[in-house]
Amino acid sequence: MQAQRTILNLLAAAVLGLFLWWAEGHLDGYKIQILNLIAVNIILALSLNLIYGFTGMFSLGHAGFMAIGAYVCSVLILDPAQKEMLFILEPAYTWVQQAQAPFFVAVMAGGLAAAFFGVLVGAPLLRLGDDYLGMATLGFAEIVRVLAINLPRVTNGALGFKGIPGHANLWWNYAWCVFTLFFVVRLVASNSGNVFKAIRDDESAAKAMGIDVFRHKLLSFSLGAFFAGVGGALLGSLVATIDPKMFNFVLTFNVLMIVVTGGLGSITGSVVAGVVITILLEWLRVVENPLFIGDWELPGIPGMRMVVFSLALICIILFRREGFMGKREFNWGWLLRSLGNKAGRHGS
Repeated sequence: MQAQRTILNLLAAAVLGLFLWWAEGHLDGYKIQILNLIAVNIILALSLNLIYGFTGMFSLGHAGFMAIGAYVCSVLILDPAQKEMLFILEPAYTWVQQAQAPFFVAVMAGGLAAAFFGVLVGAPLLRLGDDYLGMATLGFAEIVRVLAINLPRVTNGALGFKGIPGHANLWWNYAWCVFTLFFVVRLVASNSGNVFKAIRDDESAAKAMGIDVFRHKLLSFSLGAFFAGVGGALLGSLVATIDPKMFNFVLTFNVLMIVVTGGLGSITGSVVAGVVITILLEWLRVVENPLFIGDWELPGIPGMRMVVFSLALICIILFRREGFMGKREFNWGWLLRSLGNKAGRHGS
């Protein structure tokens, strides 16, 4: 059975590779951009699901970790000549001006920087209750945004960075997406993953069993921050421009919406919802455009698509709190058993 699953995983990776190769040659730039956003959103959803869905920590600071990853990566992949032109408010520090690294190293650095701040912030905040943790992490994200505005020699202040090299193509984004998926699946299936779920279900019982709850919560929080930083780094390179206004609460809300819609504690749910919601968010831009009915015009309302999705999220919370998938997961074992049963019926 394990050998069959390994073969099926390799086949799935090969099919994904063939699809990406086909997409590069046959899809226009807009559709490729949506595919790229799907990969980034899946990474972000998996990172938040690890914190919230599997460990039960209500965190609203994802935009802050994404901002850290995006700024660190951008500083490392922008060449000195670009930085000299960009920093017009105040000249960059020498170490910022001269910093340079390959894209993979820059993305890793963005993730590690976010993980470092995850530990730094998590050490005091994870001792708080769930509601307080949510408010405190939301405050952390706002602090990061304000610091980005007020550190012009590092972040170029409110102007941010433009012309960021677009290294984050389909291959890079989906390679990181597959790695994140593989890592989270393996982690959740490990002893540490079982401990995370035990803490989520009953923290007091986990303590009574001798589990070091704080250490495991900090581990989950820092790992989630790492992948949020990776997602932010990829997003910055993908859209080629970042500024502090980009990393507001709406960004965290979008990720939270994917996690809740797919199902808290469901990896499959995060992947499926990441695909569906990313496409719908783009498709629903039509509701923000003017609508013409004969000679009558209904003006477009900016931000209307987020109103639609907010209402949808309220309905999901009211009528299907577990999300579309609940805690269920897709696995090859179910598929193999189904195929085996069909083969048995045909043979008989």
